[in-house]
Amino acid sequence: MEDLRSIGSQVIITNAYHLHLRPGVDLIERMGGLHHFMRWDGPLMTDSGGFQVFRFGAGREHGIGKIGPLFTDVGNRGRRANLAKGKPLVRIGEEGVEFISYLDGVHHRLTPELVVRIGAKLGSDIVLTLDECTSPLHSYQYTSEAMNRTHKWAVRSLAEFKRTSSGRQALFGIIHGGGFRNLRERSAIFMAAQAFEGYAIGGSLGSSKEQMYQVIEWIQPLLPDDKPRHLLGIGEIEDIFEIVWRGIDLFDCVLPTRMARTGTFLVKGADRFRMHILNARFKDDPCPIEERCNCYTCSNFSRAYLRHLFLTRDPLAVCLATIHNLHFMEVLMHQIRIGIGQGRFSLLRKEWLCLA
Repeated sequence: MEDLRSIGSQVIITNAYHLHLRPGVDLIERMGGLHHFMRWDGPLMTDSGGFQVFRFGAGREHGIGKIGPLFTDVGNRGRRANLAKGKPLVRIGEEGVEFISYLDGVHHRLTPELVVRIGAKLGSDIVLTLDECTSPLHSYQYTSEAMNRTHKWAVRSLAEFKRTSSGRQALFGIIHGGGFRNLRERSAIFMAAQAFEGYAIGGSLGSSKEQMYQVIEWIQPLLPDDKPRHLLGIGEIEDIFEIVWRGIDLFDCVLPTRMARTGTFLVKGADRFRMHILNARFKDDPCPIEERCNCYTCSNFSRAYLRHLFLTRDPLAVCLATIHNLHFMEVLMHQIRIGIGQGRFSLLRKEWLCLA
């Protein structure tokens, strides 16, 4: 946590599904809540577990992933998903979700009310409602049914939140509808009419990056200007500029830490902003990852040393790569905030994305 504070991180997102399974929210509550348990004094957001329901349900059934190959098109900005298909480990009904734990095979159940209560026990500052995350391969009919189910869960979540909230938390509703314009617009209108403190955009975002941008453009005019908008699971550098350009305030993604675990560093000016430290050309390289970066990693260590750590599988390697990648993201977001405030965001976007 001290590393995150020194980097400048402001918010941490956690996951109700994972914490419910391990170590268990009752244990965390006995330890004084999640802030105290993990020694984080900043804001905490708790995702509902809707993506995990997708991952172990429709994701297994369709062989489609939302992380890794995010979309189903083929091209420079998206790869055809090629995940192993399998029997779904979840069953979705009107009351909620029944699932088999990937840890020990024990059956569990998540309901909209339980997700809200989990957020209360954890002491999260922002709680996301339970939702059904659909696949890009789901039909219009099923996507519509899942959206309506998510709407019903949202109403139940609000009722439970009003009953149990300490008054210090915020509840976000999640907009669905897949890549279908009329469903997305219906969902945005429905959610905007509810008493949420903010709105997240979830589910399938279409089969290409261009469709994802379209989905945002359909929804954006229908949401209140005075409440934040969160896009779930998006974090590519190119996408950040495009979604901020279209009015998104918040987003989350495992990209910086997941890339760090494979020796991939975020670097401005590199191909797709990626530097793979295991490349042989870095064996004798005395330079830092980025010359003008003042993160702890770049201030102290060379590319050659970092490559050595990854080759020897030293745990320090992943830690140092994570520090750099998160610092890179914080610097980027700081520049974006300054650029918006000074009215020069479009110039900043062109500079980073090398647009003509």
